[in-house]
Amino acid sequence: MGEISVSRDHLDRLLTDSTGTYGAPYQAAFAKLARTHRDRPGAEIMPLLVRAADHALLGFSPADLREQAEAISSGEPYVLKVTVT
Repeated sequence: MGEISVSRDHLDRLLTDSTGTYGAPYQAAFAKLARTHRDRPGAEIMPLLVRAADHALLGFSPADLREQAEAISSGEPYVLKVTVT
């Protein structure tokens, strides 16, 4: 399980269904990778997640991104604990 803290003003960077206007929510990028990269190596998925997180201006740790990449690769659910500040 990963954890991230996000300001309430920046939830639109994370959530696809937010009411904000941010153009690249991370949830949408993660969902797309989960559909298109299952069974691919985590090392191939990791740079794509890093790019998506950087684009959304979210500060995931490298360990969180590795866990996410492995979840996508294996098709397992990934749990992310979000703290809104």
